[in-house]
Amino acid sequence: MSRPEDILPPDLHYNDVESRKYTTSSRIQRIQADMTHRALDLIGLTQSSMILDVGCGSCLSGEILSQTVEEGTPAGPHVWVGFDISASMLGVALEKEVEGDLLLADAGQGVPFRPGTFDAAISISAIQWLCQAETSEDSPAGRLFRFFNQLYASLKRGGRACLQFYPKNDEQKKMVAQAAIKAGFGAGLLEDDPGTKSAKTYLVLTVGGGNLDGDITGVVRGMEGVDVMETRRKAGTMKRGEDKKGSKGWILKKKEQQKNQGKVVKASSKYTGRKRRIQF
Repeated sequence: MSRPEDILPPDLHYNDVESRKYTTSSRIQRIQADMTHRALDLIGLTQSSMILDVGCGSCLSGEILSQTVEEGTPAGPHVWVGFDISASMLGVALEKEVEGDLLLADAGQGVPFRPGTFDAAISISAIQWLCQAETSEDSPAGRLFRFFNQLYASLKRGGRACLQFYPKNDEQKKMVAQAAIKAGFGAGLLEDDPGTKSAKTYLVLTVGGGNLDGDITGVVRGMEGVDVMETRRKAGTMKRGEDKKGSKGWILKKKEQQKNQGKVVKASSKYTGRKRRIQF
């Protein structure tokens, strides 16, 4: 069976008809609610917070964020902002008069908020769409780079995020997690019901501030069962074999990274990385 993201971009797939069908399905409502509660549980909020809902759609998750706290559940209600690429989905949310603020935006172009705006972020069933590029000038790597770098900036120090998504395969799962780690997050992957049709993957992220076990291990405290993807490195340290900043090897790697991000890069030559002589 074809996956929706393999057929059409999200703003075209979720037209008026599909948006209403998605929102009114009792099965989807139940699954969405379960995954939202699971994401909030993994974030572990202890008080009402300012939350960003990435790919909020028609705000099925937002309605849960607005609910008054119940005994044994994460603190609430929360103040929240949601953004989505589908105008039709947001139109359905507006008709429901949800309590959060809404914004039409593409997560693949970044997170359009000031640094340190949010205490936490969630995303349900949206991040896999970033692994698709709709034009020859873009790339999945570039979309993920922009998203995670700006998501990191938009969260306060000590903030957390939980992004539920449906990876196509292990390679895609690793690509998403590695993009988060490169942006500076402490990251771990958790999979519920692995090996079944109902398997759900959660990417749990932290932004420093004492949420990590030390400065370099990347282990998320309080996340028993979360598979930590990779250790983190102290800023300013170099691994053996790494190119020194400003060297030819370092410049060539930076150029390659910029190409993968869809940027225009000048061609390299035999003079690349050479120091200029002082002119008198």
